[in-house]
Formats: sequence, structure tokens, C-alpha cells
Amino acid sequence: KSLAEDGAEGELVKTVFVSLATSFVVLAILYLFKLRYIENFIPKYGFYLFFAILSYSLILPSIRHVRAYKELPCMAGMMIGMTIGMISGFLAGFFVASTNGMFIGSVFGMLIGIVFGVLTGKCCGIMGVMEGIMSGFMGGLMGAMTSVMLLNDNLNATGVIVFIISAVILIGLNYLIYKETREIERRHKDSNLFIISWSFALTVATVALMVFGPRSALFQ
Repeated sequence: KSLAEDGAEGELVKTVFVSLATSFVVLAILYLFKLRYIENFIPKYGFYLFFAILSYSLILPSIRHVRAYKELPCMAGMMIGMTIGMISGFLAGFFVASTNGMFIGSVFGMLIGIVFGVLTGKCCGIMGVMEGIMSGFMGGLMGAMTSVMLLNDNLNATGVIVFIISAVILIGLNYLIYKETREIERRHKDSNLFIISWSFALTVATVALMVFGPRSALFQ
């Protein structure tokens, strides 16, 4: 019932498709003008770029969901900051480290995890912000470390498993937000431009790092 109404929950599925459409259009344009001239681009980067884009399309709806209510109870806000910080940092770090090595993957994962963790965790004040920073920091390092440790042991299969588990966690998080906000009036509505801007920025940054960014000696 809530998904069918014109509320924050009703926008979640639409947000996923807006994010995916934006990212794939950006990727197609980049491929047409630049990436197709790079040797073995699809075999080398295609799998990890595809799942990075899918990851962003699941993370951004959760961020939009939190922003719709601005303020949430302390325990819920801490859980939100921790979950989004950890999952976004882990996924970003995992897929970038798979092509560039642990240092670049860790830095990128920590940056994404901390930014998204703080952006959502601040809904309950300083404790949520701290949870966002700590989980983003940890998630970025752990995601990058995991991918490098599995370079010679079913890395692609692990990427699929990691993505599925993260998707289940994020779906559960959105249900938690719904349960916590049934008695709370909506206070903010983001336009699709918010999702389009973030999807564009994340896709461009991920492509630039994977293809043109520095990489460790193991990936030369």
C-alpha cells in the first residue's frame, strides 16, 4: 500500500531505474567517444563497472529515503549511518580494487563510504555521523582487501555474492526506515536531479579511476 502511494517509499523503485538509466547512458557516451579505443576494455573492466553501477543504483534510493524525513530516532539513525557507510564503502572499494589494487580501492571506498555514511547518519545527530565515518572507513578498507585477497580465487563469483548480500541488507534497511517513519511526516522531497547528479558523478569517477587511475604494481 505504501509503495503504491505518492510517498517516499513509492519513489524507491523509480529511483533505481533513474539511477541505472543515467549511469548506463553516461557509460555508453564515454564508450562511444573514448573507452572503445582502449584495448580489452570490456573483458578487463566491464564486469566490475557493471556491478559498481548496480551498487550505486541500490545505495542512492536508500539515501533519498532517509533524506525524505530529515530526522529519525537515535538508534535507527545510527543503524542507517552504519549500514549505508559500510555497504557503500565496501562495494566501491571492492570493485575499484579489483582493477587498480588495494590502495586506490581503499581510498575510493573510504571516501564514498564516509560521505554517504555522514550524509545519512546525520539524521540523528553526532552519533549517527560518527557511525557513518567509522563504518565508511572500515568498509572501504575491508572491500578493497577482500578483492585483492581473492584475485586468484573466484573473484568474479565473490563479487556477485557480495552484491546480492548487500542488496538484501539495503532492502532490509529501507523496510526499517519505513517502520520507523510511519508516524513521522515527510519533510523533504528530492527531485530526480539529485539522483541523476549523483549517478553521473559516481559513474564518471569510477570509470576514470578504473581505466585511467593509478594502480599497484600487481595490476601493471
